Amino acid sequence: MTAQPFFELLHRDPSGARRGRLHTRHGIIETPIFMPVGTAASVKTLSSADLQEIQAQIILGNTYHLYLRPGHRLIAELGGLHRFMNWQGPILTDSGGYQVFSLGTMRRIREEGVTFRSHLDGSTHLLSPELAIAIQEDLGSDIMMQLDECPPYPASRDYLSKSLQLSLRWGARSLAARRPQRQQALFAIVQGGMEADLRQESAEALIALGFDGYALGGLSVGEPKEKMAEVLSYAPALLPEQQPRYLMGVGKPEDLVEAVAAGMDMFDCVLPTRNARNGQLLTRFGPMNIKQARFRSDSAPVDAECHCPCCRHYCRAYLHHLFRNKEIAGLRLMTLHNLHYYLQLMAEMRLAIEADRFALMRSNFHQQRLSGAIE
Repeated sequence: MTAQPFFELLHRDPSGARRGRLHTRHGIIETPIFMPVGTAASVKTLSSADLQEIQAQIILGNTYHLYLRPGHRLIAELGGLHRFMNWQGPILTDSGGYQVFSLGTMRRIREEGVTFRSHLDGSTHLLSPELAIAIQEDLGSDIMMQLDECPPYPASRDYLSKSLQLSLRWGARSLAARRPQRQQALFAIVQGGMEADLRQESAEALIALGFDGYALGGLSVGEPKEKMAEVLSYAPALLPEQQPRYLMGVGKPEDLVEAVAAGMDMFDCVLPTRNARNGQLLTRFGPMNIKQARFRSDSAPVDAECHCPCCRHYCRAYLHHLFRNKEIAGLRLMTLHNLHYYLQLMAEMRLAIEADRFALMRSNFHQQRLSGAIE
């Protein structure tokens, strides 16, 4: 466990939503929180200064990509990931497992770990639980993730059960491999697919091992929306009350609100940054596709009530022009807007929880989105 108190549960709204606070070596994180994804030590199109301006509290880095290029040892020699990318706030690194398992035929799962061929040059590597921890320790992240297997959807119950047991063994090895003196938190990942009893089995076994936090994995992997909602109806209650709860890879604004209502604390997803690069702006009324011809001469900001750098200084017509002409500035401005919207949504939820008004905020959120796309 970390040397200092790592997580404070400050308040629980009558609806079940939680307000908390994470303490790390690089600062405090107010939860619930969304973590922008910086796969290769960069949130695409943005600088660290941009992230500070929109009040990002924590960002996510990817172990798989940084291991392959430029290499975790080089980053360690250069002072760690924080110095390397000039980001002074907290960083969470994933274990690389999801990226490796998404390689399909380019990888093979064994008890030792997973053997895979690099998507960059075809070279062969073995990612073990011990190596995943060593990489993350060299990167110097504040929160590390255990190596696990993320099963596909759909998968048979037999496959899910065997995969779960493998991930449990890898979790124990991850704990044994880490160096507590580094004061890097280590989170476990609860698996079990859409099977409630397997989720419970995974959670109970991981809790018995003793981690600093617990994540729900194996969601947002192609399952129907109602299946994810079903898992969220019971899985958060399987996790310790006094430790942080992380929902991996989720999701849309509606998903975030519903997951907070279910009792989750931390989130990440590439959606706001990826969609920005595809010309989709995310707003309180729903998505706006800036490439549409109707925005060619529109002098309004994306959202008159948004205070992001994009909405404060630029109009829809300009963003339409930038996107149509493939100007990088447009991708940056739209990414700033989307991430600002996500971070402000989380801030709004924190305030609503503190005031015991989350149920009302949740209802207003859905009503606003049903009212139609922003004009």
